[in-house]
Amino acid sequence: MDNKKPKMEIKKGTFKRILSYINKKNRVKLLFVFFCIIISSIAGVIGSLFLQTLIDDNILPMIENNLTDYTPLLKSIGIMVGIYVFGIISTYTYNVLMTIVAQGVLRDIRDDMFTKMQYLPIRYFDTHTHGDIMSRYTNDTDTLREMIGRGIPTMISSIMTILAVIASMIYLNIFLTLFVLAFSTITIFVTRTLARNSAKHFMKGQKSLGKVNGYVEEMLNGEKVVKVFTYEKKSCEDFDKLNEEYRKDSYDANKYGNITMPIAGNLGYLEYVLVAVLGVILTHTGGSIITIGTIVSFLHLTRSFQQPINQVMNQINSVVMALAGASRIFEMMDEEKEVDNGYVTLVKVEEKNGEYKEVKKGGIWAWKHPHHDGTLTYEPLKGNIELHGVDFSYVKNKQVLYDISMWAKPGQKIALVGATGAGKTTITNLINRFYDIEDGKIRYDGININKIKKNDLRRSLGVVLQDVFLFTGTIEENIKYGNFEATHEDVVKACKLANAHDFIMNLPKGYDTMLTGNAQELSQGQKQLLSIARVAINNPPVMILDEATSSIDTRTEKIVQDGMDKLMEGRTVFVIAHRLSTVRNAKAIMVMEHGKIIERGNHEELIEKKGEYYKLYTGAFELE
Repeated sequence: MDNKKPKMEIKKGTFKRILSYINKKNRVKLLFVFFCIIISSIAGVIGSLFLQTLIDDNILPMIENNLTDYTPLLKSIGIMVGIYVFGIISTYTYNVLMTIVAQGVLRDIRDDMFTKMQYLPIRYFDTHTHGDIMSRYTNDTDTLREMIGRGIPTMISSIMTILAVIASMIYLNIFLTLFVLAFSTITIFVTRTLARNSAKHFMKGQKSLGKVNGYVEEMLNGEKVVKVFTYEKKSCEDFDKLNEEYRKDSYDANKYGNITMPIAGNLGYLEYVLVAVLGVILTHTGGSIITIGTIVSFLHLTRSFQQPINQVMNQINSVVMALAGASRIFEMMDEEKEVDNGYVTLVKVEEKNGEYKEVKKGGIWAWKHPHHDGTLTYEPLKGNIELHGVDFSYVKNKQVLYDISMWAKPGQKIALVGATGAGKTTITNLINRFYDIEDGKIRYDGININKIKKNDLRRSLGVVLQDVFLFTGTIEENIKYGNFEATHEDVVKACKLANAHDFIMNLPKGYDTMLTGNAQELSQGQKQLLSIARVAINNPPVMILDEATSSIDTRTEKIVQDGMDKLMEGRTVFVIAHRLSTVRNAKAIMVMEHGKIIERGNHEELIEKKGEYYKLYTGAFELE
């Protein structure tokens, strides 16, 4: 495992971008929050200043003159209580409002993240683990919640309190004020140095956590494989390495983060003692320069001054973590969307007097093709696919397809066979435009597929994969995933065509049976039949079958194959086959090796050649 860690930095403008989310829908709330913070800060400072009046004008005269009338004292205490209660109400109000704002902001960010994710190219998901992506939705957004809900209001409140306290200190005694400011400068320098080291390691920790989450999710998905190959010990060792990396990064971050607050706190206590000593010295040397009430009030202000500084220092870690998390979130949101420069669309048309007219219902599917000269033509959707001299690389300088040329006319079945990694699935990915070719052309009904809008292109293609994925929901809802406008009758018709109707009706709730956890309660064959029905309901003219029967038993395969044969009738079909018995009736068979087509022809022609296909066919032990 590569132990080198990429350098992580908080991107410029991250905080400004967070503020844009906060300010977007919350201006009135933020103004009220700011007002409450000012009231809360002023209330705290007034309470400290009132101590001078309480001691010098009430308590000391009572002691010195041996007075027993407590009315003035109680009145003063009542005023102080009122001030503090008002401050508490203001503090409670702005904290509640900021919690509301934080949850709203996180909702907007998650919405934007999810929306962006839907439009990212397949390449992004091929190069990022699911656990790392999920970590952005969970851990990174949680750090943002902490910062917006608590960090920002606490820091603003602390800054306001610091300003109010400084003004009050100057009012009480300029000499003590200068001492407090000088000492606080030392405290800020020390804590800032510690916080800077903490920030660097917090960034690494966020990255390491994403790796841990990604590995855990991968192991959860592959738990059966882990047990089959007795990989438990090795997986634990690999996890220990990732976990240790995360522990070290977190330790380094918290090592500095956790000592910041105690050091700042102890420096505050030292400052408190020195202010008291200096106050006493000034009292004795200056006589009437400073009173006992002034010293007590100033000491209280010193604590009030030190506390917000400590709070700011304490919030620095959460702010750094939030900015690190936000950087990862915005990094995903700033990824380039799947590029689609297509302008040919798929529409419904009817032919009238030799011309095609668009209709909303009924009619046939056609390609709506606007031309550069301003003319508009409609080409009926047939399913004619042609590849001419196609080259492709997933990674630069590592070519995987070389000069691929093939064609499939409407109604023809084309089979792609060859060893794993030969490039069979890559061809179907290019037809779907999950990736774009480097050289050559792919034409669909004579139209370059780069000119066709991707959604319209994919709507015309039906794909049945080896690994079926079913969503949480009823069977009917899963089948309608292929066509949300379909009726229940359309669903039943598609399931009968796919040979899925009978087993569905034997389930306790039939089409209303709820599927969860990728339909673990169904067999692989049953899930495959549902995937065929999901394609059938969309009635596509072109189908791609990617080893759709390779993971099911022979008896179930016959049922599934019969369903696919019904679905393939009259359509252009590309079949990626592992079991060569399923492609004997193909119009043309392309034998691939290392990204090249090395043989082509029908079953009989290729057997007669006694080339690579003959070797694959006669050596395929799973054939009948």
